[in-house]
Amino acid sequence: MNTASTNPVYRRRLLGHRIGIALSIAAMAIGIAFLLWILATLLVKGFGAVSPMLFTHDTPAPGSDAGGGLRNAIVGTVLMVGLSTLVSTPIGILAGMYLAEYGERNKFAHVTRFVTDIMLSAPSIVIGLFVYAIYVAHAKHFSGYAGTIALSLIAVPVVVRTTDNMLRLVPNSLLEAAFALGAPRWKVAMLVRLRAVKAGVVTGVLLALARIAGETAPLLFTALNNQFFSKDMNAPLANLPVVIYQFAMSPYDDWRVLAWGGALLVTFTVLLLNILSRTVFSQKTPR
Repeated sequence: MNTASTNPVYRRRLLGHRIGIALSIAAMAIGIAFLLWILATLLVKGFGAVSPMLFTHDTPAPGSDAGGGLRNAIVGTVLMVGLSTLVSTPIGILAGMYLAEYGERNKFAHVTRFVTDIMLSAPSIVIGLFVYAIYVAHAKHFSGYAGTIALSLIAVPVVVRTTDNMLRLVPNSLLEAAFALGAPRWKVAMLVRLRAVKAGVVTGVLLALARIAGETAPLLFTALNNQFFSKDMNAPLANLPVVIYQFAMSPYDDWRVLAWGGALLVTFTVLLLNILSRTVFSQKTPR
């Protein structure tokens, strides 16, 4: 007879282990069930709005019977998110490289990490109010540039933290071999260390892109909205998150249908970016 099975301490620990596993599985099942519920609701209510008109027509006027789409909001979102990615990617990667290379015993690097962690957990509406106070209030008008600044401030900490963590995965033996060949430190950092984890850095950029693609609160204080088609970044610019918010709260049926269609576009774009970052690029990242 197995003595371990008759030990009361062992049986108590085994029971606690099984209860913990059961509770973890139950929590995971509840989370997946709600996620599937949300996705199913989006598919049912948003799929009816998906049509060529959604991508070729601008947002309609209140009570209009001519139909409409989200072309101006889609273009505005692409402009702001794309420019934010161009701004935040080099800043975040260079800052992450500095933290990984010189951040071991550097007080400034410790402060930078602390500020980065705070910005990662800061509510996005606070960042929107900050940009409103320092830019919009002085410019005296909303603009796509203000929205770009707000989204960039949200994306930079994600890229910084991801780059820093990925660069720390590079083994010291690889770096020592490069130094032994006489390579300067900047070249080792750029051509050896960064190249070894480039897939992980790209993953961080995609995660930052997914993070800012659906932000609504900062854009309410910065870019606001524009009912007409416009590419002027120095003026109020239409964007999907704010259009979804305004149309969903409206009393017009056609606006609510467009809101569901926009929510479906944003949700599946973010979902696709997350899946892409966790499958395609993570398989090339060293463990």
